Amino acid sequence: MEDLAGAALGTLALVAVAGYLLGSIPFGVIITRLGGAGDVRAIGSGNIGATNVLRTGRKDLALATLILDAGKGAVALLLARWLFGSEAAGAIAGASAFIGHLFPVWLGFKGGKGVATFFGLLIAALWPLGLMAGAIWILTAFVFRISSLSALTAAAAAPLLALLPLAMLGLPASTPIIVLAVFTALLIYVRHSANIARLLKGTEPRIGAKAA
Repeated sequence: MEDLAGAALGTLALVAVAGYLLGSIPFGVIITRLGGAGDVRAIGSGNIGATNVLRTGRKDLALATLILDAGKGAVALLLARWLFGSEAAGAIAGASAFIGHLFPVWLGFKGGKGVATFFGLLIAALWPLGLMAGAIWILTAFVFRISSLSALTAAAAAPLLALLPLAMLGLPASTPIIVLAVFTALLIYVRHSANIARLLKGTEPRIGAKAA
């Protein structure tokens, strides 16, 4: 029994490391350099995510960053779930990919804020949850035109919404998915502390605003 427990822990550790390394790939930095837009860390907020890439004026690069950042979280979760047939393994891989995006080893642990990866994880974990959280982001962005506020609103709603899609589909509650939603939402709030301060002051930039 101890050998089995040790093997299981070893497997989960490998899942976590692999998920972290996948999440650590800084697509925003790579894409802006390849696209001739320079180093995204030197403009705007210095963030490596799609919102800051958009401040280069290159919508194509921002879209590519959005898709790839979301995709790496989704791939990590889906691959682990498929390989091990376990919702918990998928959640661990997804959470690790999320941490990798926020604190990538390749950039001295200074990464993005995780919004795109967050939505990729939600859609992969439970697509109705991801779609509802995405709808909240879109509605908030349409009304206020502030990306950070949209992300914070969607993140706050996600743990509560995690129960609704399951009930609507007649599925039992999935503890790993609920824990994943809570964990990633909390980290989004931690990473958006500066944005929250600017929101309270009314100085947070709006979507599409170019950096000076």
